[in-house]
Amino acid sequence: MERMTRLRAGIVIAVFCGILGLFALKLYDLQIIETGGVVNNQKTFTTYTVVKAARGEILDCNGNVLVTNRASYDLVFNHYVICSAANRNARLLELVQLCREMDIDYVDHLPISADAPFTDISSQFSATWQEYFQSYLTIKPEVDSDISAPLLMKQLRKYYGIPETWSDADARAVIGIRYELDLRQGVTNLPNYVFLEDANADALAAILELNVPGLKAEATVTRVYNTKYAAHILGYVGAMNASQWEQYKDLTYINEEGVECDLYTMDALVGQSGLEETFETYLHGIDGIRKDVVAVDGTLISSEYTVKPVAGKNVELSIDLNLQATAEDSLEKLLTELRATGEGLEEGEERPDGADAEGGAVVVMNVKTGQILACASYPTYDLSTFRENYSALLEAEMNPLLNRALRQTYPPGSTYKMSMVISGIDSGTVTRFTTVFDKGVYTAYKGFNPKCLHYTNHGYGHGDTDAMTALEKSCNYYFYWLADRMDIDVMDATAKALGLGEYTGVELFEYPGRRANPTTKAQLYTGDDVRWYPSDQILSAIGQSDNRFTPLQLCVYTSTLANRGVRYQASFMGRVLSSDYSSVLSEYEKVIMSKLQISDEAYAAYTEGMRRVAQTGTAKAYFSNYPIPIAAKTGTAETGPELPANGAFVCYAPFDDPEIAVAVYGEKAGHGSTMAQIGKEILDAYFADEIHGDVTVGEGGIG
Repeated sequence: MERMTRLRAGIVIAVFCGILGLFALKLYDLQIIETGGVVNNQKTFTTYTVVKAARGEILDCNGNVLVTNRASYDLVFNHYVICSAANRNARLLELVQLCREMDIDYVDHLPISADAPFTDISSQFSATWQEYFQSYLTIKPEVDSDISAPLLMKQLRKYYGIPETWSDADARAVIGIRYELDLRQGVTNLPNYVFLEDANADALAAILELNVPGLKAEATVTRVYNTKYAAHILGYVGAMNASQWEQYKDLTYINEEGVECDLYTMDALVGQSGLEETFETYLHGIDGIRKDVVAVDGTLISSEYTVKPVAGKNVELSIDLNLQATAEDSLEKLLTELRATGEGLEEGEERPDGADAEGGAVVVMNVKTGQILACASYPTYDLSTFRENYSALLEAEMNPLLNRALRQTYPPGSTYKMSMVISGIDSGTVTRFTTVFDKGVYTAYKGFNPKCLHYTNHGYGHGDTDAMTALEKSCNYYFYWLADRMDIDVMDATAKALGLGEYTGVELFEYPGRRANPTTKAQLYTGDDVRWYPSDQILSAIGQSDNRFTPLQLCVYTSTLANRGVRYQASFMGRVLSSDYSSVLSEYEKVIMSKLQISDEAYAAYTEGMRRVAQTGTAKAYFSNYPIPIAAKTGTAETGPELPANGAFVCYAPFDDPEIAVAVYGEKAGHGSTMAQIGKEILDAYFADEIHGDVTVGEGGIG
């Protein structure tokens, strides 16, 4: 009996010890294995935050940093913390009201208008954001996806417990934030909600002082423009829109583990215009992802990168900042001075030439490669204050947002005449020594008697004139006579081969312009006006009629003349550098767009004529004693009856071994010889750098 009692007691003790052992193992698993050693019984949440990679810098050809980044702060919500907080709606309303008081715009993707009567604004968002919204409706409030905006807002007020005493605008604002937070809780895999990007010091201090649960400052980077120049070509960055998301969403990269990953997130900043947009895929880095484990009160327990951020590549442009500054400053100075000559005149008093000057453009190009050294448009604006001044810029006089160098077409005037010399000689119509007697008025057609400008100004013509003299003196009569004996198809083919009315291949958006010919006229006019008359052909020969070209095309044309018919693609690209500037990843290689076979006779004619323009002709006031031999041509383009003429000037230098081509254009600026002074200032800057100073590498550059 005693033996049985002992046995039973042993069994009970063994069972009890076994149970204790099981409990111990379970406690070890719960407190050590599953918590990683954190045994304070604290409830935790895991979130993922996108850490923006630094965007690549943009430099000029000498290594001067034009566009860079600065440290800034975003305000980011941890959705678990705010959604676990007491009185969260009231705390969010405090935040909304402060933002209103300080005129702060924050991120809100809820596709419902900001106030009653509520309307659907889904069309303002990308297809992906619309899909997120549809997923939200089925997972969170569980409502019909076809529900009207007013009814949805009524149900969301109830779903989120918004007090009935709140205004529609207050309710909508808080619901918008709650929506953003809920998207990140079981609806999508979006990272933490960035409430406010690039918060300024005042906003940062005021908002953080509210101590809203889960809202904290995250260090990031913001774009900075180190120059007031080149606004039209540098461009700017901004939040991705719907069409851009469709463009970038499928781009990927291979990470360190060999896994293909998305390169862009929907909240990425991308280039919106200019070279920021064109070179986006170079400049854009790879954003990092940080995994944070936090307590319910927001205390950070652990943090690690699951994806490390990788900075974007740096792009060195062909632009020379010194030449760009010279072009912009000279253009503004001259056009401003010309306008000033018309101030204070009595009514009826004759206005000086150029007194009505408006905008203008300058393009400078490397003749041997097609790379653009300067591209100026006037009036311009400051990229550093672009966003603040955008509304004013839209309404500003003379449209400063317009890039006149690439997006405005003009009649070329007499700068077109070199094309006529080539086509005339190489078609066998004339030789370079064929002489035409300039009578001042061309009288071959009844009712159409165009005059030579010299005759208009002085009452007599140039007398005997050959091709070189016709260019030197800019004799219209010679070209009237020549065009009247030529085939328009021959004239047109030469102009086309020289790049006039053709895309230049430049990386930015450009207008193609148009050449005056029967096809163009048929496209522009109707009825009897579509017929191609001798008068059309005669006027087209002096750069009038329907000829319309961009200043960039005029520069490409001039460069092609310097290259004896070889036309290079225009480009702003210099080279692409690694993010740390340690290596060159790629360099620009010149591209030939077309070749025009120009005879020795024609080449000698137009080059000699352009040389005379600078020495003894219409540009002699600025270049007769210039130390560098140049080839040039002025142009005065009519814009309409009794309207002020536009001024044009083109040149290349040195004459015997061309390096640089320049095109200058001024709206209502009068005679083209006036614009030649801008050309001179650009050549001064270009050759002064070459002769007197070593090129130094700017900060952040490599040799």
